[in-house]
Amino acid sequence: MARDADLTRKRLLEAAAAEFAALGIAGARVDRIAEAAGCNKAMIYAYFGNKDQLFDAVFTALVAATIERVPFDAEDLPGYAGRLFDRYEDDPATVRLATWYRLERPQGAPLQAIVASNTNKLEKVARAQRDGVVPTRYSPAEILTLVIATAGAWSSVTPELGKNASADRERRRWTVVDAVRRLLAEDGAASS
Repeated sequence: MARDADLTRKRLLEAAAAEFAALGIAGARVDRIAEAAGCNKAMIYAYFGNKDQLFDAVFTALVAATIERVPFDAEDLPGYAGRLFDRYEDDPATVRLATWYRLERPQGAPLQAIVASNTNKLEKVARAQRDGVVPTRYSPAEILTLVIATAGAWSSVTPELGKNASADRERRRWTVVDAVRRLLAEDGAASS
């Protein structure tokens, strides 16, 4: 019985992730999610409470998967930016879900998975700054913001600008890694 419940939860999360990525929280419909998962929509309410709580479960799972697939290394922020770029390229739903989260939940209660992840990263950046590995010109929050924004730069440009970007994924990735390397260079010049 527990195995069926776990499988149903998994199918609901997968269907919800696709629905939320495509339509956001406001546009998503629990009846479509239930149909795509092959179950009754009452199961959504039984397992997750409501649509907002279902989104929170989807986004929390996304954060956990991203933490697992994109290891954070404060002593190699250019490498982290490259790995995060890869995540965005390999799974565009990651970018879409994060964008919907930012658009539809700007004042919402913070998700603990995000709070914990950010706290951990900020502590590691601060430690790397104390150890002299990362420059202190920017605060840990400024550095983390700039690294994440740079990693997602290609996925957030308008189609009109994007059509002028290199079609070569490796070139776009190199640009992200190089930009972060230069951002962190003490004298503003790229380090070798």
